[in-house]
Amino acid sequence: MIERPITDVLQALGDPVRLEIVRGLLDEQPRACGAFGYLGLSPSTLSHHFKVLRSAGLIETEAEGQRRLNRLRRHELDEAFPGLIDAVLAGR
Repeated sequence: MIERPITDVLQALGDPVRLEIVRGLLDEQPRACGAFGYLGLSPSTLSHHFKVLRSAGLIETEAEGQRRLNRLRRHELDEAFPGLIDAVLAGR
């Protein structure tokens, strides 16, 4: 269950880079930060964006060896805020 206020979630989604990361995680397949190298950002900047998304409750991170895999908490988000992810990604 997402236990963050909707304002935290919206603030996290208010950044174009973080929106692109969420789009990249829509299929709910765990991905490392390095999978988002196409965004052209430094590893530390990507790490910051993932931290913001994690703090807002949008993603969860699990360790797999030395890698950290990130997954969108789509089911939990849809339960807590029905239609929000689809609406934000559609630009409405």
